[in-house]
Amino acid sequence: MSSRTDEVARRVFRQDVQGMHAYAIQPSAGLVKLDAMENPHRLPVELQARLGERLGAVAINRYPGDRLNDLRAALAAHARMPTGFDIVLGNGSDELIALIALACDVPGASILAPVPGFVMYAMSAQLQGLKFTGVPLTADFELDEAAMLAAIEQHEPSVIHIAYPNNPTANLWDDAVIEKIVEAAPGLVVIDEAYQPFSSKSYLDRINRHGHVLLMRTMSKFGLAGVRIGYMIGPQPLIAQVDKVRPPYNVSVLNCEAALFALEHEEVFAAQARDIRAQRSAVQRALAEMRGVKAWPSDANMILVRVPDAQRAFEGMKSLGVLVKNVSKMHPLLADCLRLTIGTADENGKMLAALKASL
Repeated sequence: MSSRTDEVARRVFRQDVQGMHAYAIQPSAGLVKLDAMENPHRLPVELQARLGERLGAVAINRYPGDRLNDLRAALAAHARMPTGFDIVLGNGSDELIALIALACDVPGASILAPVPGFVMYAMSAQLQGLKFTGVPLTADFELDEAAMLAAIEQHEPSVIHIAYPNNPTANLWDDAVIEKIVEAAPGLVVIDEAYQPFSSKSYLDRINRHGHVLLMRTMSKFGLAGVRIGYMIGPQPLIAQVDKVRPPYNVSVLNCEAALFALEHEEVFAAQARDIRAQRSAVQRALAEMRGVKAWPSDANMILVRVPDAQRAFEGMKSLGVLVKNVSKMHPLLADCLRLTIGTADENGKMLAALKASL
């Protein structure tokens, strides 16, 4: 790299951006990939051919048009969106989180969320130049009610992110505490239900009680992680403001058609989710019998475990061909923790054997 390149980089890029690390994706070639909470099931072969024909007929020479409204309507029906609410699409939930920060960037605005949590809440705030307040969970990864309410009173956040269930801890928080947070919030509360297909509860049944709550979901855990479709439901006046900062044509015609196709066959994906939930129970039972491992309850397609030495276990599992996520350095509360994605029965068997051998 030339000295001129270095000079220009230092001069034109924000100092905080220069000090950041890009979102890292672990190399996974040749490994059992259980690090990213993906649905392990491929589209059935008979549907692959039909989807291929469908995508082949899409007018990729045209910008996305009215077909996106068809997708919005299909997602609204799938999610049972209440009357008086609207829906906005994103290129994954990540884009929606960024759009919220962009739309709410007024003088003195800030964003608040429990930590450890999804890294994009803090990153979107930082990239938009907003203050981010992370409120630590308890040692057992529950919401600290007193700390959350004190932080809300002190910082008066424009946006509060509540993951339901949380990532990477995989648990659902106490509903009564969530309601107190929602009632105390001076601005938006965004309930992130990325893992809803595997959860025993949804906030959707309560969203009508409040006029300042947005519900965010994704089709990634539904089984379309590669398609990148996120969506957010909320009162029409609030969704309209977020929609104003959405880039034009942010969802491609191919992604749109793939999502519509999947929703037309949602029973296939519902069966996959049932299998993943059953596999999660089997893995939890096996982990409970494993010496040296503490596993937390999960309402997602992942399980958080604490082991004697997370780095050693992670490297040992990788050497045995299984890739999981070492989250031990994400936050002090996650010391010596690994996040295990639930895969197929065969993948889970290999994961458990590798973990046991690597402790």
